[in-house]
Amino acid sequence: MKLLENKVALITGASRGIGRGIATTFAKHGANVAFTYLSSPDKAAELENELKQFGVKAKGYKSDASDFKASEELIASILSDFGQLDVVVNNAGITRDNLLMRMTEDQFDEVIKTNLKSVFNITKNCQKQMLKQRSGSIINITSVVGDKGNAGQANYAASKAGIIGFTKSIALELGSRNIRCNAVAPGFIETEMTGALDPTVVKGWIDAIPLKRACTAEDVANLVLFLASDLSTYLTGQLIHINGGMYT
Repeated sequence: MKLLENKVALITGASRGIGRGIATTFAKHGANVAFTYLSSPDKAAELENELKQFGVKAKGYKSDASDFKASEELIASILSDFGQLDVVVNNAGITRDNLLMRMTEDQFDEVIKTNLKSVFNITKNCQKQMLKQRSGSIINITSVVGDKGNAGQANYAASKAGIIGFTKSIALELGSRNIRCNAVAPGFIETEMTGALDPTVVKGWIDAIPLKRACTAEDVANLVLFLASDLSTYLTGQLIHINGGMYT
């Protein structure tokens, strides 16, 4: 059973990690996939070809989600190429970790702009089409850190907490038009970035997780698939944690 047959989905920041996992899962379930990348054209081309192997339409767009004008142009291009937009996954994000005493203004501003303003930009520019369709599912990727905080990540935590508040507000605004908005908060997740960490540190984190393993991109993608599909038509304004029980 293909849960996203004939739907068009946009995933921001999909050239690697969680975004790539979501794009692949969506394509397996019949979605035509538009995705953005910023600085990895080779990886983007590789992903585009992989997605097409599932018999769907797929296209990567080099676009900076933190730039309002670029986001506006992106949505216009997707609608021109695909004709509709049913699902939006706001996934683009960065980290610039540092203790507050050492954190620079640029480190704070860059994370807020990339992680939080990008969600505003994409959602603002896709809502017109969704309102016209009277349907849509917007899924925002936040983090456990946005709910519980984390030393050395004041900028990242602030950006991810902002996403949670934004999600709940948009769900209230757009619910009457059959447009849903939910947030997904992964815990410790295995990605290319975490693969570079000290194995001893990683083992300590995993030992503290009740399910005794890290979250994978596939774990997150399966939850996002549910929220994108018609299986979750009565679910909106929710923050859903996926962390193996590390924070309950």
